Amino acid sequence: MKFITLLFVFSTLLFSKVYYAKVEPYELRTISSNVSGLVLFTDEDMIGKKLSSNSYIKIDSELDEKELKSISSKLIYLKNTVDANEKVLKNLAELLKKKRVNYDRVKVLKIKSSVEKDREFYDLVSSENQYLNTMKEINNLKIQIADLKLRKNHLLRSVKDKNLKAEGFVLYSISVKVGQVVSISAPLAQVADVSRAKLSIYLDEEDLVGINQKDIYLDGVKSEYKLSRVLNIADSKNISKYMAQIIIKSPTIFSKLIEVELK
Repeated sequence: MKFITLLFVFSTLLFSKVYYAKVEPYELRTISSNVSGLVLFTDEDMIGKKLSSNSYIKIDSELDEKELKSISSKLIYLKNTVDANEKVLKNLAELLKKKRVNYDRVKVLKIKSSVEKDREFYDLVSSENQYLNTMKEINNLKIQIADLKLRKNHLLRSVKDKNLKAEGFVLYSISVKVGQVVSISAPLAQVADVSRAKLSIYLDEEDLVGINQKDIYLDGVKSEYKLSRVLNIADSKNISKYMAQIIIKSPTIFSKLIEVELK
C-alpha cells in the first residue's frame, strides 16, 4: 500500500511542472492627456501610494472655467427669453384666431368696400407673419441653447481631464513636470490597480492538455485558485510558449517571485 502511495506521489511530481511568476498589479494603466495646456501641479509625494479623490496632476483650466460661467449665465438669459417669447406666441395665437374669424366675417359683407376688406386681410397677414417670426425666433434661441449646452459639456469634460484623479489606484509614476506644456495624447502618468494581482506563466503546447483540471500550488502550497486566462495563441516574445494567467488576492508586496506548480 505504501508502495502504491509513493508511486502515485512520484508520478504526480513527474508530470507536474514548476514555473516562476512575478506578482504584478491586476492592471497597469498609462494615462495620456486628452487636452493640451500648462501643467500647474503634480503630486509626486503620492508616487507608490493609493490615490484619494484629490487630483494628482492639474493642467491649467482657468479659461475653461471662466467660459463655463459665461455659458451658464447665457443659458439662463436665453431660457428666460424663450419663456417670454412662448408667452408672446400664445397671445399672438389667440389674437390671430380672432382676426381670422373677423376677416372671414368681413369678406362676405357687401356693405364693406374692397379697400376695407383688403385692410382687414393685410392686418391678418401681418399678424400671421408676426406669429411665424416669433416662432422662428424661439426655434433659433433653442438652437443656440442646444449649441451652448454641447459646448458646456465639452468644457466640463475638459476641466475634468485637466484635473486627473484615480481614486483607489496606486500612483506608479508621473511623466510630466510643473511648467511643462503638454499636448493631446502626451503620456502623463501610470497608475496601478492593486485591488487584485496576477501571475503570468508561459506553457509549452503539451502543457495545455487538461490544463483547466490541474490544481495550482503557490510556493509549494495548494491554493484555491484556477487559471483565469489561457491564450491559445503563441506569445510574441516567448516563441512557442502560451501565456496563462492566475488572478490572486492582493498581496502585501508586489513584484516578488512566486513558485507556481500545476499538478
